[in-house]
Amino acid sequence: MIRAVHHVQVSIPIGAEDEARTFYCGILGLREIPKPESLSGRGGFWLELDGFQIHFGTEDGIERSRSKAHIAYLVSDLDGWREKLESNGCSIIDGIPIPGYDRFEFRDPFGNRVEFLERTN
Repeated sequence: MIRAVHHVQVSIPIGAEDEARTFYCGILGLREIPKPESLSGRGGFWLELDGFQIHFGTEDGIERSRSKAHIAYLVSDLDGWREKLESNGCSIIDGIPIPGYDRFEFRDPFGNRVEFLERTN
């Protein structure tokens, strides 16, 4: 039986940890958690959001900007996030409407697709 999703891994270029922390921790406000010591020498870093982990692993030679793979974050104040992201250089793409949510997507500084959704009434 599958019980829950524990984490997702996002790919960033080798050596881009500080830039990724600036974006994900500084701009998006996510919280970094320690990686286990057994994995600390492999690069990357881990974040946690309400018990869900986002692992950032490093690898080069990946064409992230061509992938549909993404992580979707449920947010409040979608319009406020749009303004914040645009003011930090992100291009916003409105998502195809789905029942019960307003949403948009953007690419992080490394080309990874990210989706923000907000529940509607």
